[in-house]
Amino acid sequence: MTFYEFVKYIHVTAITLSISGFIFRVVLKLNDSPYQTKYWFKKLPHKVDIILLASALTMVYILGVNPFTTFWIAEKIIGLLIYIMLGMVALRWGKTKNIRIIAAGLAIMVFSYIVYVAHYKAPTVVFSYS
Repeated sequence: MTFYEFVKYIHVTAITLSISGFIFRVVLKLNDSPYQTKYWFKKLPHKVDIILLASALTMVYILGVNPFTTFWIAEKIIGLLIYIMLGMVALRWGKTKNIRIIAAGLAIMVFSYIVYVAHYKAPTVVFSYS
């Protein structure tokens, strides 16, 4: 196993933990669970996201690509920013349960789009004209 494959394995594992944790937190939030105030509920997602970001940056460095000129990576970054904003609405800013549900559903759709772009390494929306 090469170092790149090892980092990619860590990255994919962190992705799986991140989306699973997001869905779990949304379910807890929608059900007004008392567990959402626990330390692990608030801190663990940040630790997983740091591992996710570090592994992504490491892979970009190993590949020697510029994320702003490699359009599929740039499109993933744009998707990530949208995913984060929708996640914030679903978990914090949404005033009603319906808004939280819609935001969570849209966040999961954007997450799926990011995985699609990563798998095929081809931009499909923003930079598809290239």
